[in-house]
Amino acid sequence: MLVHYRVRSEERKRVTTMNRKVPKDIDEYLERHSNEDQRLLRQMRATIHNVAPEATEKISYGIPTFYLNGNLVHFAAFANHIGFYPTSSGIAAFKKQLGLYKGSKGAVQFPKLRKINMLRKKWIEFP
Repeated sequence: MLVHYRVRSEERKRVTTMNRKVPKDIDEYLERHSNEDQRLLRQMRATIHNVAPEATEKISYGIPTFYLNGNLVHFAAFANHIGFYPTSSGIAAFKKQLGLYKGSKGAVQFPKLRKINMLRKKWIEFP
């Protein structure tokens, strides 16, 4: 049974690697998504740029990332939500405001069906 699991895991990894080329930049990442996802991601990108204009863009972990003395924030589109990944200290500091949203110690999931208005300047600025 364990051998079978390992084979399946290796096959899965190989297929994922072959079918998913990491985008070279955020623009390429955006192009791979629907028009609606692109609109939401561009809105998030613009908000982050406004708050942290000195941050640079890059792809890290295969998703859009803003970098400023280390990774500042990541974000990504998924089937039913937009994922926002600030620091865990940022999530903890705004736990009450984020209580409406599904998330974890270092992530928030904004459902696509709701208007994403929870991305606040103070969340990005939080050290």
